[in-house]
Amino acid sequence: MQNGPKTMRAHQPRGAASFAARSKRWSSAARPELKGSQNAQRNYERYLALARAEALSGNTVGAENYYQHAEHYFRSMSLDPEAT
Repeated sequence: MQNGPKTMRAHQPRGAASFAARSKRWSSAARPELKGSQNAQRNYERYLALARAEALSGNTVGAENYYQHAEHYFRSMSLDPEAT
């Protein structure tokens, strides 16, 4: 049995064109843009729910991580002039 030389494919970095193609899939055109305070409120609630789920499953480190993210958005809501 003869084995020829193994050829290794060179890793080609993803270019800007492939990034543009990927980003079109996640375009915000399909959903309405929320105001800053609404966006922060939504993210706050989402991270709070994730933190509670992690805490219930016993993952205190994961829960703390999500609580910290929720706190960031809570502070963003507090500082947002549009919220008043």
